[in-house]
Amino acid sequence: MVLPRLLKLVMASMWLRSSFAQKVTQAQPAMWVQEKEDVTLLCSYDTSETRYGLLWYKQPSSGGMVFLILQNSYSQKNATKGRYSLNFQKASKSIQLVISASQLGDSAVYFCALRAT
Repeated sequence: MVLPRLLKLVMASMWLRSSFAQKVTQAQPAMWVQEKEDVTLLCSYDTSETRYGLLWYKQPSSGGMVFLILQNSYSQKNATKGRYSLNFQKASKSIQLVISASQLGDSAVYFCALRAT
């Protein structure tokens, strides 16, 4: 029997284009999950803009930042891309990244970013 591997996910936050009032918060601590489990990461934000984009990135231990998915504030549908899906709650100013069937390659630091559009 093969035991599932553990993945380590760490949250961080950043913001792009500091020309408007904004704040991004990811209070979730580092987490360990078993391979093949679904994972949900939460990001809260605050902005005075009406049109903005929320972006998710990951940074594996190998270094470079990898863009994952984008949700625009004016979109009526939650964005999805492969195993990544978003649950965007504009009224409560939060967004969740859901990683389905996690894989060893998902071990990384995850960043939620906010930008004006």
